[in-house]
Amino acid sequence: MILKLTDEPGAIATAARIARGDQSPLEAVDAAISRIERFDPQVNAVVVRDFDRARAAARALDGQRPRADQPLLGVPMTIKEAFDIEGLPTTWGLEEYSGLIARRDSAVVRRLKAAGAVFVGKTNVPPLLSDWQADNPIYGRTHNPHAVDHTPGGSSGGSAAALALGMVSAEYGSDIGGSIRVPSHFSGTWGHKTTWGLVSSEGHEFPGSDGHDIALGVVGPMARDPDDLALLLNLTADRPLISRPRPVGAWRVLYLGDHPVCPVDSAVAGPVEAAVTAVEAAGAMVERSSDLTPDLALQYGEYMRMLMIAMSKGAPGPEGQQASAADWFALMDAQARCQRSWRALFERYDFVLAPPAPVVAHPYDLTPMAERTLTINGQQVPYGAALAWAGMVTYPGLPSTVLPVGSSAGKPVGMQVIGPAFADLDCIAAAKAIRNLLD
Repeated sequence: MILKLTDEPGAIATAARIARGDQSPLEAVDAAISRIERFDPQVNAVVVRDFDRARAAARALDGQRPRADQPLLGVPMTIKEAFDIEGLPTTWGLEEYSGLIARRDSAVVRRLKAAGAVFVGKTNVPPLLSDWQADNPIYGRTHNPHAVDHTPGGSSGGSAAALALGMVSAEYGSDIGGSIRVPSHFSGTWGHKTTWGLVSSEGHEFPGSDGHDIALGVVGPMARDPDDLALLLNLTADRPLISRPRPVGAWRVLYLGDHPVCPVDSAVAGPVEAAVTAVEAAGAMVERSSDLTPDLALQYGEYMRMLMIAMSKGAPGPEGQQASAADWFALMDAQARCQRSWRALFERYDFVLAPPAPVVAHPYDLTPMAERTLTINGQQVPYGAALAWAGMVTYPGLPSTVLPVGSSAGKPVGMQVIGPAFADLDCIAAAKAIRNLLD
């Protein structure tokens, strides 16, 4: 069973209501604010609220007919707290930046506002965006709508929780270690990790910095509907994207259900394997192993080294070690080799299907991450090993769409649809086709 918490319409459907005159932009914004005020006390997802300015922006749109470049006219949204919105705090959950107010909108916010979206607030994150839990000393803890003592995922955890409860119909997150994909999987929503470099991360930088795009990190859309994902992506991408949809029966698919670094719990494996079986039954060629699969254990080690350097900007580690330029260039060489391996794989396959994470949503655990474990099929596995499933896609810079495929014991289960670089729209279309098989 695929869990659902709300019947609220998506972004495209809301925009259509407004375009028909069935609802004004102000009415749409007021309805979103009402839902936030009703549901958020239980989950604490929308932690920065901008209701007065949102209502003013909506009033300015009332009575307007949407232009061709305004497909989101009047649609209320929230966005991950790490994105700058002029006049609002951007703290990344760090107390030392609690007074930092953004001076301008991020690139994604500018593009979505130009398309007519109205931002009513920002959603919760863990400190430094570096956990699959959404809890920080400034805003507190966000609860999973399906199990309130559990995490909704991270770092875009508030984003997924707000979507799952229908507070808003569209969101935008970021992903370097599964931070879009894991919340979507844990919360029963849709999310798309973009090809690295496809969407500008300007205005999504470490607080107080004026930096470049983060190595490995991407920003991407989140929604309850795959068509909304595609629209948000087209509105924010730095380059035109072409989709070449093919019927499921014509697909060549590799299913990766095992990873040498981290096993998958049966609670996740069952629904994912059932979805893969449905794809196979629809006529797709599905293989469960391939001589073209990159060395995933090697890739995980290289990914983790690059991730730690990128997140710390090369600062000394706990034992005083510090990355040199030579270390970084060696990792870039290794990453290029990894990317070539994946390109060769995608000459044979259209998509790779895989779990987004090895477990379903778990209870909050504030043990330091280096000491934290996950229970997988009754065994204790280091928490960091779970990043193998996210890093498999992050390190080579590939696109991946997560869709809900089922549930286990009342908790959602998602699946990744991974494609070659810049096949982002194809990943979204394939995820939609798979969901249609399951509905």
